[in-house]
Amino acid sequence: MKPSFQRTARIAALASMLALVLAATGCTTTVRQVTETRPVLRNSAPSTMSELRIADTALESNNFELATSLYEKIVQADPKSVPGLTGLGNTLYGVGDFTRAGVYYQRASQIDPKATPPLIGIARVAIHQRRFADAIATYHRVLAITPNDPLACAGLGAALDLSGDHARAQALLREALIANPGDPMLSLNLGLSLTLSGDPRQGANVLLDVTRFPAAPPQARQNLALAYGLLGNDEAAAAILSRDLPKASVRDNLRYYELQRERDGQTSAQPSKSVAVSAIATPKVQTASVK
Repeated sequence: MKPSFQRTARIAALASMLALVLAATGCTTTVRQVTETRPVLRNSAPSTMSELRIADTALESNNFELATSLYEKIVQADPKSVPGLTGLGNTLYGVGDFTRAGVYYQRASQIDPKATPPLIGIARVAIHQRRFADAIATYHRVLAITPNDPLACAGLGAALDLSGDHARAQALLREALIANPGDPMLSLNLGLSLTLSGDPRQGANVLLDVTRFPAAPPQARQNLALAYGLLGNDEAAAAILSRDLPKASVRDNLRYYELQRERDGQTSAQPSKSVAVSAIATPKVQTASVK
């Protein structure tokens, strides 16, 4: 396989699988605290901040209907509410309406150009729409405002990987891990990037550390299975996949790994040089009240 064709195939596979990952709200293991909400008394009028906390909690719980209703109420009271507009963008993004989500993110960013949550939303929409150069530029804007932000670094690494620049992605992610040691999302993307660039053995070593976390997301395990599969260890790959997927899907994945090995004309014990992505971690929806 010629290098140019390999790169095209990798990018096509990356983009085709990205929709499944970006549609999931649980696409990162980055821990974010959610302020505990208290019941609102029947005769009391909750403040905007309390409404934001409730809306954020609803968004965290994937209760998009309640979150949308609350964010709309906030925006009706204050059309220039950056948290409210960002929240509406997040709810639309969560249900897969990426174009309209981008409109709300842009409105919020125009009101406050230094607010990072809407910028991260803009970048995530750009990644989903395969506008990788726009996503990279937007993440750089975020990092200029908040250097070493793990959300922005993980997103930038994802955008670089999707554009085929694995070397820059890995350098960025390693540097971000120095500033944010142990961040599981950064490690997840680094392990996947190593696998994508033809070093599944090293990728598996990095991903093993991520999957040790009890709250590790399914894509962390699936990416580890991908690395094992490309190394020819189908037994380990199947055992990992079985935790989250039905038997038919496990068989499909194993067949895919075999085809990848055959496509490169390699033995099952050698790493693949043309690897497609099964999942890539991008920043999870930031709750609107978080700056």
